[in-house]
Amino acid sequence: MEKVLILTYYWPPSGGPGVQRWLKFVKYLPGLGFQPVIVTVDPQQANYPVADASLLDEVPAQLQVHSTPTREPYAIYKKLTGKKQLPYSGFVNEKEEGGMSKISRFIRGNLFVPDARVGWNAFAVKKASELIRDHNIKYLITTSPPHSTQLAGIKLKESFPHLHWIADLRDPWTDIFYYRKMLHTSYVRRKDKKLEEKVLRSADDVVTVSDYIREIFQKKLEPYLQDKIKVVTNGYDEEDFAEEVSSAENSFFTISYVGTLAEAYNLKGFVAAVKNLQELLKGKLQLRFTGHICEKWKEELQQLPGDSVSFHSHVPHREAISEMRKADMLLLVIPEMPQSEGIITGKLFEYLACEIPVLGIGPPEGNAAEILRQSRCGEMFAWDMTTEIQTYIEENALRKREWHPRKDVIQSFSRYQQAVKLVNLMSEK
Repeated sequence: MEKVLILTYYWPPSGGPGVQRWLKFVKYLPGLGFQPVIVTVDPQQANYPVADASLLDEVPAQLQVHSTPTREPYAIYKKLTGKKQLPYSGFVNEKEEGGMSKISRFIRGNLFVPDARVGWNAFAVKKASELIRDHNIKYLITTSPPHSTQLAGIKLKESFPHLHWIADLRDPWTDIFYYRKMLHTSYVRRKDKKLEEKVLRSADDVVTVSDYIREIFQKKLEPYLQDKIKVVTNGYDEEDFAEEVSSAENSFFTISYVGTLAEAYNLKGFVAAVKNLQELLKGKLQLRFTGHICEKWKEELQQLPGDSVSFHSHVPHREAISEMRKADMLLLVIPEMPQSEGIITGKLFEYLACEIPVLGIGPPEGNAAEILRQSRCGEMFAWDMTTEIQTYIEENALRKREWHPRKDVIQSFSRYQQAVKLVNLMSEK
């Protein structure tokens, strides 16, 4: 069985969709002929925006995981800002106002290129080089963000030209919607773009998670190189949904949201629709929000009549899936921001696997909307389409809408099927 070396900063006990992606891939790779070997950061020295220690239970017992030290500036960041929590991708938990915020973003954007976790690279490259030599490894995967991990891929490819290197870029790099917030100087912007292009050119294959992001990267390459960029989406693990759920009907029509809900996740149209429906449904409509919900939307939702809304803090992944499956409808919200057409939240695929109607709030012509259409699992409405949102909820709550999801499309997004796509890339060479 061939070994494949995977460099990933985010690994249990870190949480988040990037962790889920590779935790699930390594589960299925051995059955497809590849033995994964993980190089990650020592969790005692790592800086994770979100943690989920329950994911440690999902790490295969036989998997080789090598943790290395790191050097990062986040201890200084915490002292400068007085914040205990690190910024999420996209800075959804940070405000732009204030001189200290600008100073910290300027420092992160200009002293640490492409990002503040670049200090891990020297340790990761050293350990990876040892493993490549000792085990004659022929396959390398680097996954980002942090995009600095891709620079480790460049070094390893230069040192070991025989490697088949796959660069997995889950987000855009210099085109990410919050890039301007980093306050880069023109010199740093040019340098960052050159690093990005070098990764795209040097990797044997580039993998990303949506058609929209693939097109962003393709435009940076000559036509004859564009085919190297492939889409391997996130997905759902069928085993997470193997347990039977109760068929008993809820006494309320319950709409559930699971995940982060920041200010950019515009709920104005949804809240207005629910207000209009309260009288019609005679108090039978319940909303459940599980995860990190910002104060702005929590206050808006709490103004809905009665005890129709409940909030629950972040829960382990298995509990999150259980929460989804208990609902009558699942709420999917795409943040209202540039590049929203290309955002496919990781939970979308788990929503599909629940086989429960999905109410999508976001760009009606985006990548997530297309998946909902293909699978017949739901509909996407623009943030301000109050009347259409209200009609969709009403028709589902009163059982006036037929429900015929396409199981073949849903199954194509299983983690196993996405692992098959990944293996096919490695087997082509």
